[in-house]
Amino acid sequence: MTQKRQGLQTISFDQSPRIISSATIAGPKEASSNLGSYIDRLVTDSMVGEQTPEKAERKLLYQACQDALAKTKLTEKDIHLFIGGDLLNQIISSSYSARDLGIPFLGIYGACSSIVEGLGIGALIVDGSYANAVLVATSSHYQASERQFRYPIELNIQHKSSNQWTVTGAAAAVVSNQGEGPRITKATFGRVLDYGIKSPNDMGAAMAPAAADTLCRHFQDTNTSPGDYDLILTGDLGSIGQKLFVRLVKEAGHTLGTKHMDVGAYIYKPEQGAGAGGSGCACSALGILGYVIKEMYQGRYHRILAIATGALFSPVSYQQGDSIAGIAHGIVIEG
Repeated sequence: MTQKRQGLQTISFDQSPRIISSATIAGPKEASSNLGSYIDRLVTDSMVGEQTPEKAERKLLYQACQDALAKTKLTEKDIHLFIGGDLLNQIISSSYSARDLGIPFLGIYGACSSIVEGLGIGALIVDGSYANAVLVATSSHYQASERQFRYPIELNIQHKSSNQWTVTGAAAAVVSNQGEGPRITKATFGRVLDYGIKSPNDMGAAMAPAAADTLCRHFQDTNTSPGDYDLILTGDLGSIGQKLFVRLVKEAGHTLGTKHMDVGAYIYKPEQGAGAGGSGCACSALGILGYVIKEMYQGRYHRILAIATGALFSPVSYQQGDSIAGIAHGIVIEG
């Protein structure tokens, strides 16, 4: 245990589980975004022929899983576990996809941090030789998230400048100890922090303290600094949360400079009218399994630290006046 454990919150993987395949899928708004060229499959209809956005999201997630499997020689029978999570109540996108896949299922909820939580858990299982191959996936949908957490889009509610636009898309990856691909070498699982922010229209600020805490803990546990990484990627803090994150990290003694990129702040172009940027489970997932993986294969990045963030609240907790707690998990991916 002491050999694998580093510090208080970080785990090193001796067997270096590999991401042997990844697949991304997204909607028309994302096709026009800064990440459009990094997405494997683009759909012109965000409803993908379904009658509800919830069913559309499920279809996107299932398709991403199928695409990830198709890039390997593996079938559903070769996958020992499916780890999935999403934003909807009872993680229905992941649960129903698991039903259709027929793979033993571990459902997780880390909100928008779910992709890194899933990859970290998958790496733990593979590194421990409890499975040879694990499928990890997540998804989100603009219309489904608006209806659950804010207002149905049919009401045409005016968005605040601090609002973030939930990314419509899904991503999946196969983590295995057999095959080639980028290695997951470390995972830093974060703590839940709550700075008393209550507005669902400002989730970037609610998540920023957790992101800063996980990053600083990772540096301390691993005796590293920003200079040890080609890129430090955060998930979906957006323009507002990103500024707070950088300030908190600087106060802790670390200057990120050009090493830092936030997917939420970067994904949409200014003319796309996405407010403070992107959010949702698919936001971090497209950034990691789309942008990062493809740039690694091109040789631009060799070692990155990806930290995905999540706002841990529900419509019920908001209606009862509770504040929004934040979580952030990190993994190191090496090409």
